[in-house]
Amino acid sequence: MRIIGLAGWSGSGKTTLLVELVTLITGMGFTVSTVKHAHHAFDVDQPGKDSHRHRTAGANEVLVASANRWALMHELADAPEPDLNQLLEHMSPVDLILVEGY
Repeated sequence: MRIIGLAGWSGSGKTTLLVELVTLITGMGFTVSTVKHAHHAFDVDQPGKDSHRHRTAGANEVLVASANRWALMHELADAPEPDLNQLLEHMSPVDLILVEGY
């Protein structure tokens, strides 16, 4: 598995380049996954939804699944933020992983 990282200032075009690369490389028949580091708090959940209620009740992990996709949310609580290598261990094998923002 190959890994390529993109870094730069906010607004410099990292995401635009990454999206273009994903489109180009998957169009050539390769499998690609991405990792995006957020330098601020973020939430993929929506207040009022069942999964959000599970998390705010104290669940350590919440897995949301449908016929189209699944997502695992892991609460760090007081644990340190995992480094990139630790996160990559959770990724499925692909031809290329593009990393933005680390």
